[in-house]
Amino acid sequence: MDKKPNRLIKEKSPYLLQHAYNPVDWYPWCDEAFEKTKRENKPVFFSSGYSCCH
Repeated sequence: MDKKPNRLIKEKSPYLLQHAYNPVDWYPWCDEAFEKTKRENKPVFFSSGYSCCH
């Protein structure tokens, strides 16, 4: 089964790119994301972009 990328595939951030094949409809920080949440009356789930190695 081939995974299809989400809209994060167009981003430059290494953090965002590592989530580009998640089966989640992620949005980068953009007007489109906030317009959708307002239109659908849904909250925003914010990720600060932190990752680390152990």
